[in-house]
Amino acid sequence: MSGATDQGRQLLAMVPFAETLGVEMVTATPEEVRAQVAWEPSRCTAAGVLHGGVIMGLADTTGAISAFLNLPSGASGTATIESKTNFFRAVREGYVEAISRPLHVGGSTIVVESDVFDSQGRRVAKVIQTQAVLGR
Repeated sequence: MSGATDQGRQLLAMVPFAETLGVEMVTATPEEVRAQVAWEPSRCTAAGVLHGGVIMGLADTTGAISAFLNLPSGASGTATIESKTNFFRAVREGYVEAISRPLHVGGSTIVVESDVFDSQGRRVAKVIQTQAVLGR
């Protein structure tokens, strides 16, 4: 996993829960946000499987940062108002990486699609979330 840039650290600092999850920023632009979480036994369920909540939390974090980077003028922030996750495989080692891209950037909502892959590049989950635009 790569080290976070100053911008990446600043963006993650806006989401304190990301530190609890062990999220590490890879890249963050309005077009694409990438971050990773390493597999660790403390983040697992039975049989050493990375907990689904960790995967969902990672995708929610990258999705929120994607929405934040795409906020319209005059907006102060975002909040997740809907999220749908499909899981495809278990993760028992390595790390997971979420890649989030905006699907719709509007004045009151932003819809973000996040794909989560394991360290071998296999799809682990797909998340679609809607973020409310705040402060307009």
